[in-house]
Amino acid sequence: MMMKKKVTIQDIADALGISRNTVSKAINNSEGIAEATKERILKKAAEMGYKQFSYLGALNAFPDPSRHAAEQRMPSGEIALFTTMLFNQSHFASTMLDRFHQELSQMGYTLNTHRIKPENLRDLSLPMTFIRERVSGIVCIETFSRPYAGMVCSLGIPVLFVDGPSKEGGYSLPCDQLLMDNTTGLSRFVHEMLQIGKRRIGFIGDWMHCQSFYERYTSFRCSMFMEEAPVLETDCIRTNDSSEIGERLSAFDTLPDIFICANDFIALDVMYHLKEMKKNVPEDVWLCGFDDSPESRILSPNLTTVHIHTQIMAYAAAHLLSTRIREPHLDYRTVYTETELIYRGSTPF
Repeated sequence: MMMKKKVTIQDIADALGISRNTVSKAINNSEGIAEATKERILKKAAEMGYKQFSYLGALNAFPDPSRHAAEQRMPSGEIALFTTMLFNQSHFASTMLDRFHQELSQMGYTLNTHRIKPENLRDLSLPMTFIRERVSGIVCIETFSRPYAGMVCSLGIPVLFVDGPSKEGGYSLPCDQLLMDNTTGLSRFVHEMLQIGKRRIGFIGDWMHCQSFYERYTSFRCSMFMEEAPVLETDCIRTNDSSEIGERLSAFDTLPDIFICANDFIALDVMYHLKEMKKNVPEDVWLCGFDDSPESRILSPNLTTVHIHTQIMAYAAAHLLSTRIREPHLDYRTVYTETELIYRGSTPF
């Protein structure tokens, strides 16, 4: 039996008679593309069974009457989005938000964003814009304070955390959680770097900052351990603060072969400080980030990173929360979505 050919971005571009770059922008929800063009590309991607949208074709081809009826009966209301950051400061959150809002709208929900300010975190208080009686569910993005997360989970309202506080000591939140796959791409990266003789690998980022950072760090450490490659503790810089990173880098007599950074923005800071030190990437040290932010593609050299499929994360987030609203007594679920290692110029592999 012949296996079905995997649909690629180039296949979609050829079918529409447009450039591969335009298709990539639409699928990754990047700027610089008209909404009508984006809709046409996403529709064609779903029709052709592109992996990121294959679930759409499956749902349309095999409609479930009971599922449809349940969604029709689902009460409307507000979904409250809690976040500690402005979305223009978070590539991951901003690219996910449009699709998340679209999915919720189709279910009959409105989405209202509530900024969690430092005083809210300090006092464990809700934002003034939050009206509890109107809210059917809460989704928390870029909200990593464990005490605050515990308070939110105690409200008696269905809650979903997209990422969240690190599970320090093995303690998880009493709610549904959605994360990207933080381990597969980095495990592969470490393995392939060790295979070509890059034995000294360090990590930069506060691995207790959030669960995704923690999983990326543990993936790095476990991969090194399983391949019997030593890790120098001095090669691991546990901070997200740019000035502290610069101080630690300047203290190195000899740089590691590679730094894995907890996300792309930390990698950008590392690259900046290395230039201040008259060091170059990749000549003096190789770098790998995580997130595949737009900035990672315009750097010189472009940054090796791990791509997050924000569209499927948005879809998963909307449906995890909606099922929790309909079925409040379900066991709590932790769901991971696929990520993809992308090699670029910062690791000329």
